[in-house]
Amino acid sequence: MSRTTRLAALLLVFGLSVSLLAGCGGKSETVKVRVGEVTRSVFYAPEYVALSLGLFKQEGLDVELQTIPGGDKTMTALLSGAIDVALVGSETSIYVYQQGSDDPVINFAQLTQRDGTFLFARKDHPNFNWSELKGSTFLGQRKGGMPQMAGAFTLKKKGIDTAADLKLIQNIEFANIASAFASGTGDYVQLFEPQASIFEREGRGKVIASFGVESGYLPYTVFMSKKSYIGKNSDTVQKFTNALQKAQLWVKKHSPGEIADTISPYFQNTDRDIVVSAIKRYKDQDTYAQNPVIDDKEWNNLLDVMDNAGELKERVPAGKIVNNTFAEKAQSAAQSNK
Repeated sequence: MSRTTRLAALLLVFGLSVSLLAGCGGKSETVKVRVGEVTRSVFYAPEYVALSLGLFKQEGLDVELQTIPGGDKTMTALLSGAIDVALVGSETSIYVYQQGSDDPVINFAQLTQRDGTFLFARKDHPNFNWSELKGSTFLGQRKGGMPQMAGAFTLKKKGIDTAADLKLIQNIEFANIASAFASGTGDYVQLFEPQASIFEREGRGKVIASFGVESGYLPYTVFMSKKSYIGKNSDTVQKFTNALQKAQLWVKKHSPGEIADTISPYFQNTDRDIVVSAIKRYKDQDTYAQNPVIDDKEWNNLLDVMDNAGELKERVPAGKIVNNTFAEKAQSAAQSNK
């Protein structure tokens, strides 16, 4: 074989190798992210929008979603490494911090910015005044959870002494609260959607006030992960947050009906009109965060709510367990793409 022929053969092999490598490089690997949500709820609509519209996939992520009932169980799954990201109340990250940890849980993207519960009465109160609760039996949420703390914060603000002014029941499991009220327990109950809309349709009473509106803005439900995971997977966390921001803006621009249709695969056993009603109620009171950033005012309000409930050992500065870097980049990117 002549020198020229050998050179041509080598160039051919080299060219084929480069072509094959380029073909392999053209397909970026999909990164799997295991997400655990504390419950399946219309309250988390932007999360399901991101999944249904393929926004996580567009970022190269394969999000595996599982529902882990209860904040304690969700946090245990996160700390043990059974999941990578938790969607749960931000108070859980504070509880972990208060216990002391070499690998604290970090809040990196906010999903909801108000409490999601409503005051539900057995009859309508067109001109409701919170003082009407005095002397009644109130079926509240589990002690130590954000719904209960936001409820207690609101009642105190409205001049209600839960120890002296009413009979407070809060020893019923979250999953059984609605059925307890339906069976006759309590004059008033603190309910999430879509249960409130379901009860209204069934003629069991009316929503007469919102604990979310009364307790103010706070980082109610947040995506969080261990500091070590974020440190090793910062690119993945950024892509996750980018997808979430796109979903939040989509929810902002679309109607309750359009949102309901988009997230319907996650609520196949709930009537569409109930889902629409729940989403509308949440949208009307600005429950869904429009960006993932957790601001200081929200964080301080959360601390006030927890302090009022006696669940705060010390005021934890946001800088200790909040990382807004990813949220701010996602927000900035979304604004520049408008």
